[in-house]
Amino acid sequence: MSFSGKVVLVTGASSGIGAATAVMFCKEGASVVLVARNEAKLKSVSEQCAAAGGKHALIKADVSSDGDVKRIINSTIEKFSKLDILVNNAGIIAYGDILSGTILDTYDQISKTNLRAVIHVTMLAAPHLVNSKGNIINISSVASRMIVNKFSAYSTSKAGLDQFTRCAAAELASSGVRVNSISPGPVDTDIFFNAGALPEFVARGIETPLGRVSQSDEIADLILYLASDKAKGITGSNFVSDNGVLLQVFDNKK
Repeated sequence: MSFSGKVVLVTGASSGIGAATAVMFCKEGASVVLVARNEAKLKSVSEQCAAAGGKHALIKADVSSDGDVKRIINSTIEKFSKLDILVNNAGIIAYGDILSGTILDTYDQISKTNLRAVIHVTMLAAPHLVNSKGNIINISSVASRMIVNKFSAYSTSKAGLDQFTRCAAAELASSGVRVNSISPGPVDTDIFFNAGALPEFVARGIETPLGRVSQSDEIADLILYLASDKAKGITGSNFVSDNGVLLQVFDNKK
């Protein structure tokens, strides 16, 4: 797939799925805007993008900040004059539950990045995507369909993202903009370590029916497919890549 002449914005691009996606789009000829909070990690991904031969720009920003979101979109248009593909990948994990009294603070923390920021970025990017007849890929999680101890705030944020994806797809379809989401299962990234703690099921090793966890480039492959003309008839859909996790009961109390 060639994305020559396309401008791609990837949030959460400093590691994991976002980094793999940015590098892969660069390899396919796109101009890529990499957004993340960690400047040191962004520069490392920038080196990979440069090695891939793709044009790219770095924006150190926090998508949970309204001012930063406006700066992200404005800087993208100032640099490349358009936007064709938006990948809403930035996300965080935190743990909390009802009886401990931590769930509300946890949800407020998580939803700013996992849901509200996606809505805000999408709202500001949408006019430019209408102009380019572009598309949006939101990175959700199989957690939106699962019950996992201490994960209810995270799961709720991702369930909300799934519904927002469908609503955005319905609203923007008549303007020629496609909107889809991907729900990965366990992926070998540093998201749990960034959260500062490991849930028990991660610490003891995640088991999946296929006996493996995914690598970031597998999800990036799916992102590029959905962003390409090969998926021109797909909108409002959610694609699961979880090595069969949803086929089993997950209980992290074992």
